[in-house]
Amino acid sequence: MNKLATLSAITALSFSSLMADNHEQSMKFSAQEVSPGIHMLMGVGGFTGGNVGVLVGSDGVIMIDDAMPSSLEILQQAIVSVTDRPIDYLINTHVHGDHTGNNVTFKQQGAAIVAHENLRQHLLNKGIPKGKEMVQAPKDMLPVITFASSMTFHLNGQDAALVHLPHAHTDGDAIIHFSPANVIHTGDIFFNGMFPFIDVNSGGSAQGYLAAQKAILERSDAKTQIIPGHGPLAKKADLAAAVSMLEDSIEIVERLIAAGKTEDEVVKLNPLSKYHDKWNWGFITTERMTRQLYKSLSHNNQHAHNDTPHHH
Repeated sequence: MNKLATLSAITALSFSSLMADNHEQSMKFSAQEVSPGIHMLMGVGGFTGGNVGVLVGSDGVIMIDDAMPSSLEILQQAIVSVTDRPIDYLINTHVHGDHTGNNVTFKQQGAAIVAHENLRQHLLNKGIPKGKEMVQAPKDMLPVITFASSMTFHLNGQDAALVHLPHAHTDGDAIIHFSPANVIHTGDIFFNGMFPFIDVNSGGSAQGYLAAQKAILERSDAKTQIIPGHGPLAKKADLAAAVSMLEDSIEIVERLIAAGKTEDEVVKLNPLSKYHDKWNWGFITTERMTRQLYKSLSHNNQHAHNDTPHHH
């Protein structure tokens, strides 16, 4: 775990030094209208945080996720390019700082923050990372509206359903499904064209992640536009490719765990090498993908016998 924590810290540091170097010139959010009144804001020129969704119209404005604190200025420029109205509702798809980084600013500008109840509990109980420690989350960062399994916004001719998919990327994930627009924002339950980050320390799991992706597939058809947490706008076929890669990778690692191999032995075998060229990236390399699957799946196996329901 310490290795991973340090890796995350180092990655965060290298992202932030990248920010400092590139500041204004190359980093920005490019806005793409994926359906009338629904925009995807995607960072270009460096790491700005997760993809942001915005529903605009005369009934009010919903924003999905709000990137990293260092991206505030470029995020605000992109928002102004799609609406002159303030943000009414800010949905957090999950707790990570590259999706919740500007909660305080938007709350203070009048937005009501909405998220799954576990996300609020996570912020209250665990806090937020500052340097190497966890510190208390500021009050204005906390969701003021939380839900358990689902809730729906009815604005601008859209039904925007927030649906909780359990123990996937974290234990507090929400997807947002707009109908009739046929647009789904997945949060980090989908990294388009990249190995996913499965945050086991925040309640995520490999099997839950796979089940969540399949649930999104079931909600999709050939015309669905899928806004992933990271990567370009996607179609159902892109998500289906990620599902088949993950399902196969889980089976491969499970077989090696069943054969009694240790995590390091599995890594030495490089069992996911066939996926390296297409899916490996800076944050989740093929090795880190292998390790997180091993951790999640061996954890599952240890607890499997405890999870069987007891009938009294």
